[in-house]
Amino acid sequence: MEAGGLEVVATPIGHLGDLSPRAAEALERVDVVACEDTRRTGRLLEHIGVRTPMVSLHEHNERERVPALVARLEAGETIALVSDAGTPLVSDPGFRLVRAAREAGIPVTPLPGASALLAALMGAGIPSDRFCFEGFLPAKAGPRRQRLEALAGEARTLVLFEAPHRIQACLDEMVEILGGERPATLARELTKRHETFLGPDLAAVAAAVASDPDQRRGEMVVVVGGAPAPDPDALDEATRRLVNRLAAELPPRRAAAVAADITGARRNALYRYLQEGEGDQ
Repeated sequence: MEAGGLEVVATPIGHLGDLSPRAAEALERVDVVACEDTRRTGRLLEHIGVRTPMVSLHEHNERERVPALVARLEAGETIALVSDAGTPLVSDPGFRLVRAAREAGIPVTPLPGASALLAALMGAGIPSDRFCFEGFLPAKAGPRRQRLEALAGEARTLVLFEAPHRIQACLDEMVEILGGERPATLARELTKRHETFLGPDLAAVAAAVASDPDQRRGEMVVVVGGAPAPDPDALDEATRRLVNRLAAELPPRRAAAVAADITGARRNALYRYLQEGEGDQ
């Protein structure tokens, strides 16, 4: 029997009008819908008047369910893979099924649509030509701080998801580690009735969330501007001490040249530092 196909279908993140006609047709046509929560997906299917059978596929049973689903695909069935909301596999289960289907030579067809990640970038007003998606940060404070410290120097825009009960602690730690002046937007309840964008920087977002309990409810995406480029003329303390010592024995230009050879700092920056009188402080 000819193998069927796996269709990876994006569903709305809130507004049901965002379900594409192609996605609706697929959900009606396939033999079964593999979904995280059959109750939630069932409401979507009911909304579009579809009674396609469903099977649960979530983070706790994916490994066990994949072989049986691949067997059904190999037997000629067509399966739609959906998440609870938005684009499957983006901080959601499903990649094991996609990988297994491809390894079995079964066609995999993505049906793109709504994505909280991209919707947040669209409305944030923060550079999105290059960005780094971090999914959910660790739930515990220690590992979360470690991850933020590792991301502090990331030049690309950061995008992450966060749970309502952790958002305040997460934002407070971001202010401390990344800096309150860092451009930031909290996108909350995207495409829903209470859609909200808070900004323009981490300090303002953290303050707004702290002062309004309503901002600690719903689905959340945090967008943070990348780390500013380092100043090429910035001098560290050791370099300043060295050029100061040299300047006590040599003319400023010569002191700057020698210090540049030793440290790799820019000679013009060293000379300007001496000329501006900072070396006497």
